Amino acid sequence: MRYIPNSPAERAEMLRTVGLNAPEELFSSIPADLILRAPLNTPAALSEPELLNYFESLAAKNAAARRSSFLGAGAYAHYAPTVIDALIQRSEFFTAYTPYQPEVSQGTLQAIFEFQTLVCQLTGMEVANASMYDGSTAVAEAVLMAERVTRRSRVIVSPALHPEYLHVAQTYVSHAGVELEQAGFDEQTGLTNFDGAAQLDDKTAAIVVQSPNFFGCVEDLQALAERAHKVGALLVVVVTESMSLGLLRSPGACGADIVVAEGQSFGVPLSFGGPYVGLFATRERFARQMPGRLVGVAYDREGRRGFVLTLATREQHIRREKATSNICTNEGLIALAATIYMETLGRKGLQEVAMQCAQKAAYAARQVAALAGFTLPYSAPRFNEFVVRAPVAADELLRRLAAEHSITGGLALARYFPARTNDLLVCVTETNTRAEIDALVEGLKT
Repeated sequence: MRYIPNSPAERAEMLRTVGLNAPEELFSSIPADLILRAPLNTPAALSEPELLNYFESLAAKNAAARRSSFLGAGAYAHYAPTVIDALIQRSEFFTAYTPYQPEVSQGTLQAIFEFQTLVCQLTGMEVANASMYDGSTAVAEAVLMAERVTRRSRVIVSPALHPEYLHVAQTYVSHAGVELEQAGFDEQTGLTNFDGAAQLDDKTAAIVVQSPNFFGCVEDLQALAERAHKVGALLVVVVTESMSLGLLRSPGACGADIVVAEGQSFGVPLSFGGPYVGLFATRERFARQMPGRLVGVAYDREGRRGFVLTLATREQHIRREKATSNICTNEGLIALAATIYMETLGRKGLQEVAMQCAQKAAYAARQVAALAGFTLPYSAPRFNEFVVRAPVAADELLRRLAAEHSITGGLALARYFPARTNDLLVCVTETNTRAEIDALVEGLKT
C-alpha cells in the first residue's frame, strides 16, 4: 500500500465525520500516565534525495555483501538471469493465490504443470507434485509417505544427511510412530554404509540418503537402491544442490522410489534463507500417497486442452483427516521462478552451469590439497562441495579470511559436529572466478 499523506483540511474533515475535535481524542481510552508527552528521539525528517543518500551510505558499510563467498551447505549462490524478476513480478503471477477455480486459473495451473514436468525430467521420476515449502520439509513428507506405502515404521537415515533436514524430519515423525535410525559412515570415502550400524530387514520402510551428501560426496545410489529393494524398502534420495541434477545420473535412473530436493539453486536468490521451494517426485504407482497437489491436463468435448487439479490430497479438500499432508499451499511464486530459470537455460544451459561448478570445485580442491598442513579427508567423487581439514581451528581460520581478505571461506563443521574443530565445508559455483579461488588459497596459506 502506498503512503499518501493527508492534508490538515482532510484530517479535520475525517475528525468531524467521526464526531471528534482533535486527534488526541482518538486515544482517550489510554491512561494519561502511559501517554508519551515528549517527542520521540528520532532524526528530523529527510527529503527523498536525502533519504536515498542516507540508505546508500548505510549499504556501503555492509562489507559482507562485497566478499567473495565459498559458503554452501544447503543454500547456493548461482547466477539468476534478470528475466526471472521481470516475469514473476507481473501482477497476474505476483498476486495469484491457490487455483481453486481452474476456469480462471489457467495461467497459474499451466505454470505449475510445466514445473512438475521439469522436475520429473530432472529427477528421472514419473510424477511430481506442485512443490513443497522447502527441501527439509519435503524430506519429512517423504519419510511419512514411505511409512504409508510400505506400512512399516522403521526408517534408516544416512549420517551424511544435512543435519537441519534431519532435525525437521525428526520433528515431523516424533508423534507418528516412525523410528529414525542412523546408518554407518565410511570415514575414508565420506559415503554411507551399513557396517556395524542399523541393519536392513523386513521392518524397514526406507533408506534416506542425500547425494551429493552434506560433505559433498556423491553416493552410490544404485547400490543403495538394490539393498533397499531386496527387503521391500524404498529408497528416498535427497538433493540439496539441485544444480547437480544437470550433470549427475538422475536418482530415478539409479532406482530411487522418492526424490526430494531443494530448488533454490534454480534462479532463487539466497535471501537470508528463504522463501525457497521443495521438489518432490515419485513413481506413478505411489501418486495417491504423495503429499500436496498434482496439476494435470484435461480436454473438453471439443478437444480443447485445459489444466486442472488432478489430485488434491490435503486436509482442506475431501480427504479431511485422511489427507496425506496438511500443507496449506505450494510455493507457487518460487516454483515459477525456478521454472523460468530452467526454461531460460534449457538442457544445455543447465549442463554447462553444472559442469562449471564441478570443474571449478575440482580446481579449488587441487589447489587447497597442495597447501602444507591441509588435507581433503574423503576420497569419494564430489560435485561442487568438499571438506577441508585444516591445521588450525576452522572457526578462527574463517574469521581471519573474512577480516583480512574479505572472503567467506565456507562453513565450520563444528557447528553441527563439535568434535570436528579443524574441518570446514567449501562450496564453489559458477559465480566464483579463478581469481577468487586463487585468493582463497592464498588466504588459507598465510
